[in-house]
Amino acid sequence: MKQIIQNIKNGDTILEEVPAPLVKPGQVLIQTTRSLVSLGTERMLVEFGKANFLQKARQQPDKVIEVINKVKTDGLQPTVNAVFNKLGQPLPLGYCNVGKVIAVGKGVEEFAVGDRVASNGHHAEYVSVPKNLVAKIPDNISDEEAAFTVIGAIGLQGIRLANPTFGETIVVVGLGLIGLITAQLLKANGCQVIGFDYDASKIELAKTFGIDAVNPGEGVDQVAYVNNATQAVGADAVIITASNKSNEIISQSAKMSRKRGRIILVGVIGLDISRADFFEKELTFQVSCSYGPGRYDEAYEQKGQDYPLGFVRWTEKRNFEAVLQAISAKVIQVEPLITERVPLEEYIQIYGDMAGSKSIASILVYPEKSGEPNRSVVIGSNKFTPGKGTVGIIGAGNFTSAMILPCLKKTPAHLKFISSSGGLSGTTLAKKFNIAQSTTDNSLILKDHDVDLVMVTTRHNAHAKMVAEALNSGKHVFVEKPLALNQDELDQVLKAYLESGKTVSVGFNRRFAPLALKMKKALGSGNTPMNIIATMNAGFIPANVWVHDMEVGGGRIIGEACHYIDLITYLTGSKVKAVCMNAMGTQPEENTDNASIMLKYENGTNAVINYFANGSKAYSKERVEVFHQERTLIMDNWRNLKGFGFKTFSSASSGQDKGHQNQFNLLIESIQKGGDQIIPMDELVNTTKASFAAIESLKTGAWVMLE
Repeated sequence: MKQIIQNIKNGDTILEEVPAPLVKPGQVLIQTTRSLVSLGTERMLVEFGKANFLQKARQQPDKVIEVINKVKTDGLQPTVNAVFNKLGQPLPLGYCNVGKVIAVGKGVEEFAVGDRVASNGHHAEYVSVPKNLVAKIPDNISDEEAAFTVIGAIGLQGIRLANPTFGETIVVVGLGLIGLITAQLLKANGCQVIGFDYDASKIELAKTFGIDAVNPGEGVDQVAYVNNATQAVGADAVIITASNKSNEIISQSAKMSRKRGRIILVGVIGLDISRADFFEKELTFQVSCSYGPGRYDEAYEQKGQDYPLGFVRWTEKRNFEAVLQAISAKVIQVEPLITERVPLEEYIQIYGDMAGSKSIASILVYPEKSGEPNRSVVIGSNKFTPGKGTVGIIGAGNFTSAMILPCLKKTPAHLKFISSSGGLSGTTLAKKFNIAQSTTDNSLILKDHDVDLVMVTTRHNAHAKMVAEALNSGKHVFVEKPLALNQDELDQVLKAYLESGKTVSVGFNRRFAPLALKMKKALGSGNTPMNIIATMNAGFIPANVWVHDMEVGGGRIIGEACHYIDLITYLTGSKVKAVCMNAMGTQPEENTDNASIMLKYENGTNAVINYFANGSKAYSKERVEVFHQERTLIMDNWRNLKGFGFKTFSSASSGQDKGHQNQFNLLIESIQKGGDQIIPMDELVNTTKASFAAIESLKTGAWVMLE
């Protein structure tokens, strides 16, 4: 399928060929007929992409601070690699999509195949969209009119925050696409509407809707005009839909407001606010968040959990439906806003000179298609000599891009497939790393006879299922940690492993790092007890990030602290037999990321893993101390290792990234030579069970014994 994307590194806008998505649970698959180009928002993205690195940095000073901090903790080269990796990820453009439903995901009952719907899907021939971001289109509305649904909801949410009442005077600053729709909705609400814009054509169009529209460029004083129109009372509310970096807009909005007036920001402007302007009138200022309540809420948008109507009357989906009702009832007119209709293949007519465009609304027209969409795109040579070491990758996220593929590139592996849910990220990586095919259908990888090894690098909740499916398909498997999120998933993997005769490797890379190998050699192979203190200064991650979701990420103990359980298992040569975990706080929850885990090993080793998210980023991220037979080893941040009490030990320095590389080198070599297990399965199972036991111990407040 074709999809419009923005290359953030060089600013190019591209019509990319990518595989069509499969419908996901809780979503609907839509074949697009029309989409609307939001010139304001998309122009900003295009202009940002065309800016040089210095200009990009000036536009995002908070990101610059993050980069500087990362240089201090991780070093210059890893930071540079991370920045360029991020810039190399293209952005899908568009969020005003209309089409017909061609497939319905599990758990979706309110839509059926054949429904015409509006959604916030991208500019792509096929999109899979969560049900709470989709609304049915009334029969008397054309696809072109319905394309204004999402953009209309943005204006409507700004109005709801302004809370206008019948007869109030509301000023709309900026009569672009959102501003013109906002002004019409306010007029329909019984308000007196004054609109300001510097574009004469938009002023004339606004007047046809009954708006008192004024061009300040003709010498009109905006504040004086509003005062005259309101008998010196001032505007009851000002809704700013303009896009301008000037601070003058917020200043004038305050000056034209009445005492205790409301100012709502929908657009993007300079926000150097004068305290005096707001203080004297006790003005209220609020920034509107996109389409309405539910926006950026994972539970609402991705999991389909609706807010009770009695408590949240207008969610983003209900705002979509309200806009469609307004168009259906002819309360607002959107067809006069259409400036141009452009076939998808001729998209460059819109994006070629967005900075100089005078268009209000541009509609992309999609070709009619029949049959099943193509879910695989051939990127490079698709000829593979039968043999060992052909890889299919499931998952194309940041970690795959930044770590997995750069390491695989240095091995003799043959990369035939990469799969991503949306198709775009996989296609981007396929081109960058010379992977033969990009797909959205994992079954193509599992059925392919050339593929020996399947690598699973998805979100954690998909690991166990995909590992079992790959094993059942006769493939060796590498899976990023964790192997599973619960005992049932682990049992599923074990059953498939025992029946398949294939190998499973988990991304426990710490044991393969050069300094870990040196520690193991220095400690010797004797099965004698040790005391180990391992600290992970993991850093704060916001609560709404998916890794904290126990159903999706499993929490950071299962998802990341497992690295150190495996590392200690490797250093001791023993297995965990009991676990106890204490978390910070008076009422700790199971998804904690501040905890101390005590491990008791079969050989008598006592280990403590301190996994903390509340420490300074300036301090080492990882540190391991081993006390053994009157000797001590101290590893600091995988950069240096010091030994005390060793007769022949010399300090060493190295990098953690080599741990990933060493693991992949051994993995591919193992597959090519017959599939020997590079980490014994019993150790993988023991580490996974110990992670589960840590969470169970937190619930009970007692030691948990492993079988």
